[in-house]
Amino acid sequence: MRATRVLLQQRKPMIKFIGKRGPPPKVDHTPHAHPASPTHELPGSFASYRKQAQQHGPLGGHRPQPASAHGGIIASHSGASLGPVEPAKGQYFDRSELPARFRNTPWSQAEIDAVESGGASIFA
Repeated sequence: MRATRVLLQQRKPMIKFIGKRGPPPKVDHTPHAHPASPTHELPGSFASYRKQAQQHGPLGGHRPQPASAHGGIIASHSGASLGPVEPAKGQYFDRSELPARFRNTPWSQAEIDAVESGGASIFA
């Protein structure tokens, strides 16, 4: 315990800081467009931005309807009015519907043994 105290008292950091540390003397806080923005300009207002913004579909243009007390917005519509349930051509809902060339191949007994032994059974 005494040795630790002695070591801590004699310790000097190898990093030397030059001058006082603080914020830079001049920082520009004016708003500016992001360098990767497609238009390189700021929107006129938040409302105008929201009209053209997309997040999982358009954000502007319609007001959300109040949810009914017994199931929300979707429950207030019939299933037929929500559209077809079938996937579009080339889209699949489950892996089992994929063509055979995209399905997982079954594991062989040699592969199972190699995994269970951590790879040691391959060299035995």
